[in-house]
Order: sequence, then structure tokens, then C-alpha cells
Amino acid sequence: MASGDELIKYITERVVHYMDTPKEVRRKAKVKEAWSTRWFGMIPLSMTLWKEEVTSKRKHKKK
Repeated sequence: MASGDELIKYITERVVHYMDTPKEVRRKAKVKEAWSTRWFGMIPLSMTLWKEEVTSKRKHKKK
């Protein structure tokens, strides 16, 4: 575990880096989440992957 001095040094470096970056750069760095991910988490992704898997299995059975 980090000692108190190392922790304070790390936090200070992060704050200084944040303050040195221009506001425009900070705003562009933010990644906007899709509304479905924000509201429902990973459930929409898992449902999409499951649906693709089911449909691909049905296509292989028909052949």
C-alpha cells in the first residue's frame, strides 16, 4: 500500500495536470455514452450479442 506522502504526491500531480489542460481539451476528452448504456448498463449489448448468436445458429441449422 502506498504511503501517505506518495498518495498526496499522486493526487497533487493529477490536480495540477487537470488545471493545466485547457477547458476545450477536457470537454473533447469526455466520451459520451449511448443512452441505452447509460440507462440499462451492459444489458442491451448482451441482448444484441445473444440475438446475433441465435440467428446465426438458425442459419447454420437450415443448411
